[in-house]
Amino acid sequence: MPTILITGAGRGLGLELARRFVALGWETLGTVRDPAKGAAMPKGSQTFLCDVTDRAALARLARDLAGKPIDVLFCNAGMFGKRQQALGSVDYELWAEVMRVNVFAPMACVEALAGNVAASARRQVVMMSSRMGSMGENAAGGEVVYRSSKAALNAVTKSLSIDLAPRGITVVAVHPGWVQTDMGGPKAALTPEASVAGLSQVVLGLSPALNGSFLNHDGVPIAW
Repeated sequence: MPTILITGAGRGLGLELARRFVALGWETLGTVRDPAKGAAMPKGSQTFLCDVTDRAALARLARDLAGKPIDVLFCNAGMFGKRQQALGSVDYELWAEVMRVNVFAPMACVEALAGNVAASARRQVVMMSSRMGSMGENAAGGEVVYRSSKAALNAVTKSLSIDLAPRGITVVAVHPGWVQTDMGGPKAALTPEASVAGLSQVVLGLSPALNGSFLNHDGVPIAW
């Protein structure tokens, strides 16, 4: 039975991913910041209380999982911040917080758990990015805080795909689509179930040939 660890699994896409992989028969582990969120995790999954922005908490998680192979580390936890992140209205303290959550935390998760991933059969790391982080597809401008955090995460993903390749680890970034979550809002084009149906197929189809890719939820490559 393969094992997946999903960060930010207490709500939104993280929770839906947990439900999906439990249904697929995977051993499913999830991190949550709030114990109350853990109650929503599906039966058959295992929940770990861990704020992934807290290095000490990540160190404890790594100790708890010592010797445990993790086939897929899915770094899902993230935040948007607020709208109107444009020239003249930038909240620099918020920007620092978004970078801490969207960039520093996924990197720290990989540092803490790379050994677990390397010990598994599949050896895969998936970063939850966004098409809004694409440099090549940015024709609208604005939303500079969120865009820059996901662009930075993409740079981290690409570097890790090179740095971890000698250990046989495949690292990719994925875009979930515009999804009806707290972040995406009720007018978004996709339900969480539809997004995760696609994302799960991307995960199941990952191979070393895709190392360093940026993929849409339907598996189509996205320009960096």
